[in-house]
Amino acid sequence: MSQAAATIPQKLFFKIGEVCEIAGVQAHVLRYWETEFSMLAPQKNRAGQRTYRRRDVEIALRIKELLYDEQYTIAGAKKKLASEVRAPGRDNSQSVAAKPAGRSLQPPPSLAAKLRAPSSTTAAALTDDQRASLKQFARELRELLDLLEQGDTEFEKMRSRK
Repeated sequence: MSQAAATIPQKLFFKIGEVCEIAGVQAHVLRYWETEFSMLAPQKNRAGQRTYRRRDVEIALRIKELLYDEQYTIAGAKKKLASEVRAPGRDNSQSVAAKPAGRSLQPPPSLAAKLRAPSSTTAAALTDDQRASLKQFARELRELLDLLEQGDTEFEKMRSRK
């Protein structure tokens, strides 16, 4: 998987043909996987075309690895993938799909250069009140991310019941 993950281009969105090429499967296979694996859920654009995000591509690669390389059945792969998503870190395979919903406190690479850590002179210029405000803001952002993550989990549970 690490070799395959390294071949994913740095893009925000991928068309189904691009994902097929990266994963080495045909489009009908990806569409079938979408019906079987609730965590593989690409969005559709206004024209109705599937738009895969990097996480979707990583999940597709993990599904292919489970089915083709590790010889899991569809049912077995579902259970394995669900357990990896629920308990990241238990599995030593360092599965990309085991990461929570792709949320991170790290900025995307395109913004990283603009948001470099302030120099020591800038950090020293902050007042104690400003530092406290920034820390409170960071705590609130973390709480929001946790709530969003819980909502994703609840949404996945609802989708799997259908």
